[in-house]
Order: sequence, then C-alpha cells, then structure tokens
Amino acid sequence: MDLNRWLRLIAGAFVLATLLLGYYVNTKWFLFTAFVGLNLMQSAFTNWCPMMAFLRRLGVRA
Repeated sequence: MDLNRWLRLIAGAFVLATLLLGYYVNTKWFLFTAFVGLNLMQSAFTNWCPMMAFLRRLGVRA
C-alpha cells in the first residue's frame, strides 16, 4: 500500500476507535476524534501531516 492509503486506514481506525472509547469509556475521547478530523482538514491545505512523517520514517513509500 502507498502512503495515502496507509494514512486513510490509520485515520479511519483512530476515528472509529475513539468514537467507541468516547461512547463506552469517557466522553473526553471525542476530543481526540476532533483532533484527527482537524488534522485531516489542515493536511488537505498544507499537504503535510505528522502521521505522514511518521510513516515515511517507517519506510512507507509514496
């Protein structure tokens, strides 16, 4: 898989996981869901995301 597919997979997993955690554990987990959403929005404008840098360090190719 390329970098963009990994990024979408991880972001989707984070959103689903934090929604479940927010519903069943503590509502403060919804703040992390919002962080992921805001990060995806800013990456649309800047074409930079911290997760992309992390994945590149792990050797994922674009």
